[in-house]
Amino acid sequence: MTDTRMSASRRQVLAGGGALGVGIAFAGSLSELFAGSAAAHGRGGYGPLVPDPAGLLDLPKGFTYKVLSREGEPLRSGEGKVPTNFDGMAAFAGKRGGTHLVRNHENRHNGKIGVPVVEGLTYDPAAKGGCTNVTLDRRGNVVDERVGIAGTAVNCAGGPTPWGTWLTCEENEDKAGTNGYTKDHGFIFEVDPVDPRRTGAVPLTAMGRFQHEAIAVDPKRGIVYETEDAFQKPFGLFYRFLPNKPEGGRGSLRAGGRLQAMRVPGVPDLASVQETGASFDGVEWVDVPDPLAKETPIRLQDFGPKGITHAQKLEGCYWGGKSVYFVSSYARSREGSAGDHYGQIWRYDPSSRRLTLVIVFGPDTDIQLPGEEPDNICLAPSGGLMVCEDGEGAQHVYGLTRRGEVYPMAGNRQNIGTPEAPEWGEFAGCTFSPDWDTMYVNCYNPGTTFAVTGPWHS
Repeated sequence: MTDTRMSASRRQVLAGGGALGVGIAFAGSLSELFAGSAAAHGRGGYGPLVPDPAGLLDLPKGFTYKVLSREGEPLRSGEGKVPTNFDGMAAFAGKRGGTHLVRNHENRHNGKIGVPVVEGLTYDPAAKGGCTNVTLDRRGNVVDERVGIAGTAVNCAGGPTPWGTWLTCEENEDKAGTNGYTKDHGFIFEVDPVDPRRTGAVPLTAMGRFQHEAIAVDPKRGIVYETEDAFQKPFGLFYRFLPNKPEGGRGSLRAGGRLQAMRVPGVPDLASVQETGASFDGVEWVDVPDPLAKETPIRLQDFGPKGITHAQKLEGCYWGGKSVYFVSSYARSREGSAGDHYGQIWRYDPSSRRLTLVIVFGPDTDIQLPGEEPDNICLAPSGGLMVCEDGEGAQHVYGLTRRGEVYPMAGNRQNIGTPEAPEWGEFAGCTFSPDWDTMYVNCYNPGTTFAVTGPWHS
């Protein structure tokens, strides 16, 4: 183990409206963490949140929102109703300044409103998860909303590809015959944001069958990194997929490849690492014995006498600069983890084969978000990162600046509970338009997609 902690590592706390006070511990240079941010000026946010008279979304002064879509409304395609449980999402550039959103629906077998079954776009008619595609014109108005893929299960997160498609992930590993499903689940599927019939409903089986959460693609090597969201022991693994066609392109992942899991020598559980800046050289990648998990879940398979590295609640994942970043949402020793924390962000540099703990949220750092656990993360135009909170009570989207300051960007108060202003669930799917002028974010339940505009670059 190589310790790269800065002697001047800082903790900064910034209180704002709607937040009881938040902070973050970090070490080392944050410049690479925010690589790709359009104009990250590093100031401490945009001011306190202003209560929304409508009770939907609290934002800083100068910012406004538009509701783009709500569960239960008719899809503009006429295929049925907008499904429930809005989750991961990405934005893609459209024609003449427009934008295409691809949005996950994390419906289980008993989901309230399933993704409508559409011929040619449905994997398992008995499953209620999937994606919907939302098309916006250059003014941000919805001009189309349709099914992107149907018949999948518990579509949680995923990630965009360098060639402009969305990889949607099933956070489920039920086999055919379980919960009424007619096919095995636990796969990744590719969704074209413009014309979903180009990609259909084909499981990318070589990428593994497990409780997928998110992915990130190395644009230079074509390697796809994958997180596994397992909150009970045995905890999940961090994977990489070596495609047979690393040059990429729509449909290229169907050509197969090799699935491997990360082994950090001497670290069987990432939760045992508590110091920000702690880094580990010589990370190993071990071939997965049975990627389809025909008999045994992958995280329980035999990886040899050295074992494999586990972590509780591996969730968000993205590529930035020369590295891949991934989130462990929390770890609890009472549930079997080797340590306790309220969130970690890790960086893996494939060139040096080095893994570094970049950020830790409490308890040993004396840092606690008002709710709990960071979940989805994305690059932001002027705040470095945006982090979606996933916990109880009022929920927030937080920004993280280059200087390590945390500030509230959006919030809901969960204190109204009327049809117009319901009691919200977590935020998810935070993403920015290609021109960085609009933030799109979902409320999980009741499913709602917001577009937030304002002085992002001021």
